[in-house]
Amino acid sequence: MTPLELRASLSLASIFALRMLGLFLVLPVFALEAQKYPGGDDPLWVGLALGAYGLTQAALQIPLGVASDRWGRKRIIVIGLMVFALGGLLAAAAQTIQMLMLGRALQGGGAVSAAVTALLADQTRDSVRTKGMALIGASIGLTFALSLVLAPSLSAWLGLAGLFGLMTLLAGVGIAIIIFWTPAEPDRQGHGASNAGLSSVLRHPMLWRLNLGVLVLHAVQMAMWVVMPALLVQAGVAKADHWHVYLPAVMASFLVLGAVLFPLERRGYLRQVMQAAIGLLALVQMGLWWSSTAAPSQWLLGILLFLFFCAFNVLEASQPSLVTRLASGASRGAAMGVYNTLQSLGLFVGGALGGLLVKAAGPSTLFLATLALVLLWWALGRGLQLPAAASGLPSA
Repeated sequence: MTPLELRASLSLASIFALRMLGLFLVLPVFALEAQKYPGGDDPLWVGLALGAYGLTQAALQIPLGVASDRWGRKRIIVIGLMVFALGGLLAAAAQTIQMLMLGRALQGGGAVSAAVTALLADQTRDSVRTKGMALIGASIGLTFALSLVLAPSLSAWLGLAGLFGLMTLLAGVGIAIIIFWTPAEPDRQGHGASNAGLSSVLRHPMLWRLNLGVLVLHAVQMAMWVVMPALLVQAGVAKADHWHVYLPAVMASFLVLGAVLFPLERRGYLRQVMQAAIGLLALVQMGLWWSSTAAPSQWLLGILLFLFFCAFNVLEASQPSLVTRLASGASRGAAMGVYNTLQSLGLFVGGALGGLLVKAAGPSTLFLATLALVLLWWALGRGLQLPAAASGLPSA
C-alpha cells in the first residue's frame, strides 16, 4: 500500500471501528439487560429490538449509497453519523423495550457502510483492496473483542442507557475523523451517476450471489447471539467472564486470516477459500445445534466460536472487495448500497428469526434453520465467477 492508501484504509477502518464498538458493546449484554425493561422478558421483543437496527439499515443503504455516488462520500458519511448519534440518544432515554427498539431503528438510519466502503474502493488499487477491506474487518473484530472485555463492567456501571449514550460520543469522534484525517475524495469518473448505475447493479448475477451471501452471513451471526450468552451461562461461564471465551477466539482467528486469505488469494484460490469458509460456517452451526441439545461445554463453545470467527473474517474481507471490483467506479456506491442493504436485512432477519424460533421451538430448532441457510449459500456460491483482478491471476 502507498502511504495515501494506508491512511485512507486506517481512517475509514477507524470510523467503522468507532461505530461498531458502540453497537458491539450492547450485543453481549443486550438480551440480559433488556429484561430490566417492561416487555423485555419476551424473547420476540428482544430479537426485534436487536434486529431493528438492521431493518432501517436495509431500507436506507441503497439511497445513501446512490447519494454518495451523486453528491460525494464524505458528506453522506457525516450526515449518517449524525443520525446514528440521535438514535443513540433516543435509546438512552427509552423506558420500555418498544422505545428501545425505536432508538435502535433510528440508529440504523445512519446507514454509512456503503459510502465508507465505496470511498475506500475509490482510494485503493484493486491489487491491495482486499487488504484495505481486511483492515476494516480487523478493526471490527478488534472492537468486538474489546467490547467483550468492556461490556460487562460498563453495563454494570452505566447501564444499557449509558452504553447508548456512549455510542453518541463515539459517533462524534467518527465525524471528526472523516473531516480532518481521511484523505480528500479523488475525482471519480461518473460523478453524479444516475439510476442507470443502480439498474446495472441490480441486473448483475455475480453481485447477487455476493449480496445473498452477506445476508445469510449476518442473519446467522445475529441469530447466534440471541442464544450464545445463555449457552455460555449454561456451560458455567458467568456473564462477567464471557470475554474469557470470546476474546481468545476472536484474536486467534486474525492469525488464520493473515496466514490463509492473502497468500491463497495471490495464488488464485480465493473462490476455494470462500467456499471452505462457508462450509466451516455450516460445521459451526451443526456443533451449536448439538450443544443446544445437551449440556453445553465451555471448551466446545470456545472452539466453535473460534471456527466461526475464522470463517466470518475471511468472508467479511473478501466479499465486499469483490463487489467493488465487479462494479464500475461510477456505481460503486450503488453496488455497496445493495450489498449493505442485504447485510442489514440479514441482521434484522437474524434477530427476528432468532427470537421467534427460540420462543416457539427452542435453540436447537434455531440452529437447524441457520444450518439450512448456510447450506443454501454454499450451493449458490459454487457458481460464483471471480473477476480477473481479484487475484491478479486467472480465476481458479
